[in-house]
Amino acid sequence: MKINKKVLYISYDGMTDPLGQSQVLPYLTELSKQGYAITILSFEKRQRYAAERKIIEKIVSNASITWMPLFFTSKPPVFSKMYDRWQMLRKASWLYKQEKFDIVHCRSYIAAEAGLRLKKRFRVKFLFDMRGFWADEKVDCGQWDQKKIIFRKVYRHYKKMEKQFLLNADAIVSLTQAAKDIMLGMPAYKDLSIQVIPCCADLEHFDFNKISEQETASLKKELGIPGNKKIITYLGSLGGWYMTDEMFSFYKQLLLKEPELLVLLLTKDDPSKVWAEVEARGIKRESVFIRYANRNEVPRFLSLSDYSIFFIRPTFSKTASSPTKHAELMSMGIPVICNDIGDTGRIIKESGTGVVVKDFSEEAYDQAIRELLTTAILSRSAIRKAAFEYFDLKKGSANYAKLYERILNQPAAK
Repeated sequence: MKINKKVLYISYDGMTDPLGQSQVLPYLTELSKQGYAITILSFEKRQRYAAERKIIEKIVSNASITWMPLFFTSKPPVFSKMYDRWQMLRKASWLYKQEKFDIVHCRSYIAAEAGLRLKKRFRVKFLFDMRGFWADEKVDCGQWDQKKIIFRKVYRHYKKMEKQFLLNADAIVSLTQAAKDIMLGMPAYKDLSIQVIPCCADLEHFDFNKISEQETASLKKELGIPGNKKIITYLGSLGGWYMTDEMFSFYKQLLLKEPELLVLLLTKDDPSKVWAEVEARGIKRESVFIRYANRNEVPRFLSLSDYSIFFIRPTFSKTASSPTKHAELMSMGIPVICNDIGDTGRIIKESGTGVVVKDFSEEAYDQAIRELLTTAILSRSAIRKAAFEYFDLKKGSANYAKLYERILNQPAAK
């Protein structure tokens, strides 16, 4: 089907960043196949751009997508962002004058500033893909210290802009039903139409069926893991939003029931720093394995998992969080141990694909461990089947395509 509608996709995240490759490009590739002519305006970190540019160029070329990268700046704080915003607005306006886009699809808040400007100036349809409560995330993680006047002003600015984005958007995407419910519970937003599209996974890539028992045995041998040992994995960076202390505490408590259980940390973090954290928590070095795995290698390493764990800091802003790793783990048929944040707890309880800790106390850990070891958690195949219901990339792309079609056929928001 030929659509021939033009879309400008604006992202302050880079396509050479991991999320650009795992989230943005797969969606846009599918939308391009459906006939949308897509141009990406993104901000790249110079080091990653140098390392990954050719990979991204190949992906976008194969998908007939136009990529217009700019470079991200980080210093000085605040003022660098003002400069980047100016760059974005200028480039987006120039691109619109060249291409006359039908839709401007904006990933998160800084991109949405450019999208709102284009909508008001050129009456282009504006899709606010909010990704979460971004301004509140900056406060919750401590980056925007509200004791400092400059950060208070920045926060207030973006909360005002958030309202403008929501009320002026032709379509809104939230990552979680939990965040949607919060917004619809506010009088100013009660009449908004919000589509929930979580962070999905490429289920063809994350598929345990493609990894043979021989490959798994060979990888265990390569890592020095005895073939009969059970393994709990953690995927991604430690610290930040992920609660390292609490996850290691849970593991130590789980060891009381499963003393032979080993940990495999799949992270790009500096191994020396990770080892320091492991030893500081009194965990035996011989029970922990640390490896970095690129996207192509991740399924092979995850295939070793008996369980996987992630705990996210339970703040207001993370109500809107949809961890990509959750989708990838379920796609690989792995039972997940996590806390109830965003939609993760609801999904696990509905699907029976893991256990949810109620809080971070020993009692809550004991309860979760009993459930993990005594409740009939679904088989790998059944967990993977559930992933198709919640996190299928093709379903997510189809939802975006329906959203595009709807806003192209409706009057512009006032």
